[in-house]
Amino acid sequence: MANMIAFLLGLIALVMAFIGFIPLLGWLNWLIILIAGLGAAFGFLSDKNAGRNFCLLVMAICALRLWMGGGII
Repeated sequence: MANMIAFLLGLIALVMAFIGFIPLLGWLNWLIILIAGLGAAFGFLSDKNAGRNFCLLVMAICALRLWMGGGII
């Protein structure tokens, strides 16, 4: 069950990440990293790795986007 919650939170974060790739909406990635981090926390509670790894991937994508934009843009 925790793996499914982690995967759903990761999916929500990924959909929001597409919006965060629009110029001047990069600040949204900070919120997305928090949501994906919550999903990763649920993923750590599960026996399976898929949800946790998916959330960590979404977090990495958003962190890369923040790094490219200087943390804000």
